[in-house]
Amino acid sequence: MRKAMVLFACLFAGSVWASGPAGVANEGKDAEGEDVAGYILHHVSDSNEYEFEIPLSHNHIVVHLPRIFIPLSEGACTPVADPSGHGEVYPGLGAGCVDLSITKHTVMMWLAALILIGSLMVWSNRDKTKLVPRGTAANLFEMLVLFVRDELAIKNIGKEEGPRYVPYLLTAFFFILFMNLLGLFPWMASATGNIAVTCGLALCTFVVTQVAGIRAAGIGGYLKHLTGGVAPWLWPIMIPVEFLGLFTKPFALTIRLFANMLAGHIVIFFLLGLIFMLRHPAVALVSVPFAFGIYLLELFVAFVQAYVFTMLSALFIGMSVAMGHHHDDHGHAEAGASHDHGKAHHI
Repeated sequence: MRKAMVLFACLFAGSVWASGPAGVANEGKDAEGEDVAGYILHHVSDSNEYEFEIPLSHNHIVVHLPRIFIPLSEGACTPVADPSGHGEVYPGLGAGCVDLSITKHTVMMWLAALILIGSLMVWSNRDKTKLVPRGTAANLFEMLVLFVRDELAIKNIGKEEGPRYVPYLLTAFFFILFMNLLGLFPWMASATGNIAVTCGLALCTFVVTQVAGIRAAGIGGYLKHLTGGVAPWLWPIMIPVEFLGLFTKPFALTIRLFANMLAGHIVIFFLLGLIFMLRHPAVALVSVPFAFGIYLLELFVAFVQAYVFTMLSALFIGMSVAMGHHHDDHGHAEAGASHDHGKAHHI
């Protein structure tokens, strides 16, 4: 326990040092406590540059990431003058320019994917003669895999259909977990604090959910479910309601993960920014311990948010699977009961 606390304290100190006072001082007016909010937003937002603080100095190494634009029409990606007077900007998708540039959060997603693949290759039980893997990390991975399979997939989707969706749920859980944890290391960033990333993850769950429903009920049963099982004269009301209901689930997944991961980082930087806003070193005696407490809480939140996203994904998939199993027998008028699907498929 003592070693773990020392490790967390070192990581916290490194994170603060990598993005804290020196970086703030470099902004000039931040040192006067005038633009701490702007610095926080700059730190948590995505960009096409990666900044590395040089130890014991105020210098930065800025790595410009490749910018890739695909014009949908000739000249659509020609840069134009920024109305705010900060150089030139590239037109957006509305002007016919598709921006596929590599950003800081893109690098974080690639890094999380590499760590995930490497971790599973190193710590998976490749010796088939041994049923129990050896080593702390291998046992931790096995515990998490069994938890996702038994407590999330099978309990929410069912014993028959649950194992089919375990690979997706495991991929989502570990990918989100590694992206969350990367944001706690110095010079790193949390890609899950980007709404585009969480929206992409939610769309993956949306596609899997719809495929699971069509596979379980057939295309006819799936479309029939959109009528709500009510009389035909109520279909003009019920079909739009059911159709909108399809998108509320990925919307909830998107906002929940994005807001929770972004809020934690903002709170930490705001607590540290109080030192510069109030312009008194004694403030550090309060703000730094509070920030360290939030940092430890962020470690817990990283696991919780990966769990919540995976659990809700399993729940939504289970609802779609159960829709197909119960639709013909009960009709949608009783769907209030059938929508409590997970339990209908419990072991």
